[in-house]
Amino acid sequence: MMQAATRTRRAHVFRVAASSPSDVSGVEAMFSAGLKPENVVAILGKTEGNGCVNDFTRGFATASFEALFARHGVEGVSLVMSGGTEGALSPHWTVFARESLIDDAADAGGPALAIGTSRTFHLPFHHLGRREQALMVAEGVITAMADAGIDDPADVHFVQIKCPFLTLARIGEADSTGHAVATRETLKSMGLSRGASALGVALALGEVDAATITDDVIGSRHDLFSSRASASAGVELTDHEIIVFGMSRAWNGPLAIDHAVMASAIDTASVHNARARLPERATIAAVLAKAEPDPSGMVGGRRHTMLDDSDIAGTRHARAFVGGVLAGVFGMTDLYVSGGAEHQVPPGGGPVAIIVEKER
Repeated sequence: MMQAATRTRRAHVFRVAASSPSDVSGVEAMFSAGLKPENVVAILGKTEGNGCVNDFTRGFATASFEALFARHGVEGVSLVMSGGTEGALSPHWTVFARESLIDDAADAGGPALAIGTSRTFHLPFHHLGRREQALMVAEGVITAMADAGIDDPADVHFVQIKCPFLTLARIGEADSTGHAVATRETLKSMGLSRGASALGVALALGEVDAATITDDVIGSRHDLFSSRASASAGVELTDHEIIVFGMSRAWNGPLAIDHAVMASAIDTASVHNARARLPERATIAAVLAKAEPDPSGMVGGRRHTMLDDSDIAGTRHARAFVGGVLAGVFGMTDLYVSGGAEHQVPPGGGPVAIIVEKER
């Protein structure tokens, strides 16, 4: 007796080179070659700005992609731009698409890479870097998991957050309503926003208890963290874009994902172990990672000076350093390495997600 067909979903991942923050021609060429714009759910980009408060390459890239998708009548694609390609990191876009399929039950396969997205409401600026932000992100992660069809948090391997930060204008807006902000330092607000967002991921995935997340622990209790969060702050939004990556039997196809927790910037053993858990005869589709200068001032028992440089932000040093370490592991430079890993694995470490494409 013939088995009934089942409906599954399939993910697709593409790495596309970028000659500038506005260069969307490579993605546009993919549309001409057959990729349906409406199937694209997210684009993670690395742009060659400084990754700090005044890095408008992120907004430039976002606007360029919004215009591209508007020409095709598509809205709602998650556009997460991370500034900073220090060292030899290559500016590029990682395009994530998904489609619905009808497969014979016998050939449905799985589990395979699953992708879900969500977007929160506008974050009141006086909530940035505080418990309210973490709770908002936690709700968004749960929504994105549902969008991906992932029920078990253990099946989630990476959660990418794009979160806002404070500018002088936003601080002034909070002042005008009689609310005090968590900090009046715009650069510091980036770290607080990333940290609160990461704790929101930890809460959603059951890695921390809600009672432990209070305003005073954000940015200070380094023992509280998510092992699968990656948060990047940008001036181009006032809400949160959330992308969940995991494995699900409701998805089909050759793509698979696993993750590592780097204990330090030179912890390649954890990365190799994660790669070994994936199919041996598979090609790398994408590598997503976070990096930060170890607040202890030490790496591998030796002193580092990333936090002593008053000319170049420590996050920029960390991106270059970890980018080089991972480039040596994978033999590629178009890696998505984002700086600032507050509450994203233990201090000085960082999460790494590896997506591979198995042989068909």
